[in-house]
Amino acid sequence: MDWMKIGSALLLVMFIVMLWPRAKEMLTNSPKAEKGQWQAAILPVLGVIAFVIFLMMTI
Repeated sequence: MDWMKIGSALLLVMFIVMLWPRAKEMLTNSPKAEKGQWQAAILPVLGVIAFVIFLMMTI
């Protein structure tokens, strides 16, 4: 393993450590989803999955 890879790994770890407090704060202060909101989010995701399966079947 060369020094470039070690340096890149250290920078990645430092980046995650710096972002962790902000991500934790966002998770604790975010609004909770209700039943209707989850159903509204699932419909487009299912549409995208169906479209990707359709594309895979046509190739």
